Amino acid sequence: MDFKIAVLAGDGIGPEISAVGVDVMTAVCEKFGHKVNYEYAICGADAIDKVGDPFPEATYQTCKDADAVLFSAVGDPKFDNNPTAKVRPEQGLLAMRKRLGLFANIRPVQTFKCLLHKSPLRAELVDGADFICIRELTGGMYFGEKYQDNDKAYDTNMYTRPEIERILKVGFEYAMKRNKHLTVVDKANVLASSRLWRKIAQEMAPRYPEVNTDYMYVDNAAMRMIQEPKFFDVMVTENTFGDILTDEGSCISGSMGLLPSASTGESTPVFEPIHGSWPQAKGLNIANPLAQILSVAMLFEYFDLKEEGALIRKVVDASLDANVRTPEIQVEGGAKYGTKEVGAWIVNRIKC
Repeated sequence: MDFKIAVLAGDGIGPEISAVGVDVMTAVCEKFGHKVNYEYAICGADAIDKVGDPFPEATYQTCKDADAVLFSAVGDPKFDNNPTAKVRPEQGLLAMRKRLGLFANIRPVQTFKCLLHKSPLRAELVDGADFICIRELTGGMYFGEKYQDNDKAYDTNMYTRPEIERILKVGFEYAMKRNKHLTVVDKANVLASSRLWRKIAQEMAPRYPEVNTDYMYVDNAAMRMIQEPKFFDVMVTENTFGDILTDEGSCISGSMGLLPSASTGESTPVFEPIHGSWPQAKGLNIANPLAQILSVAMLFEYFDLKEEGALIRKVVDASLDANVRTPEIQVEGGAKYGTKEVGAWIVNRIKC
């Protein structure tokens, strides 16, 4: 297969982990006889500094013309600490999702045997946890009507039937591929938008009789994820709830640096780690690249190249078992590996 990949490294640790992701993808393509061409584009704070726009038109065109986007992270403290800033790096991420029609964010949550001790939860609770969070990306409060003055502010949480139906369809289809259990997360006891979500989900459920569909308020889901994470198989929810729950899910694995994600929809899919730009670690060669590497695995699997994705996952597991790890997941007294060194080890194993 011939790949045209848009690479958006972004801010903070983004360029460091992005370089590792590109190296891994190149190694896999060489091993399996695929051709790959990379087109690099700016976004986030980097793009604001250069052209005043966190998602410039040129970047959009690069993404639109690609087969997939390999994205890293955006964010910078000079914007985080300035509540009056009119343009922010994160607006670039939202613009990318909106303009590419990326309405479904797929986030796997899983554990690694050798890292169970890194989770703040008891090992017996998280051992074997393996579920997928599907978050709606282009509706809800993040994109609804907004207003703010000195004394009043509001964000409108609006959803339409087509928006809800298409994300629920993704949820049901993922459940059919897995253990046939779908949990629809809402706040239907309080929010009108959630009542519409539940109504539509109940209408659609009979079309998937093999799927065991249950419904859970978001506060209960947040608690259940901690108390019994192995209960879940596929979870689907709206934008704001999904943003919070998926980050909560990262504590199950023990590190946000381990979890990849995919955003899919009407146009070019985007593959990215779930963590942020960690600007304090910029240039220190300590960032964990595994989430970026596993995002490359998801990219191959999206194009039904399962063997390629499986190889990456196998080598990542091998790196963890061999204690080839960056500091935040390294065992006490273990050797010190940096971002580049972990990447080089994995690339060399792929080439073997």
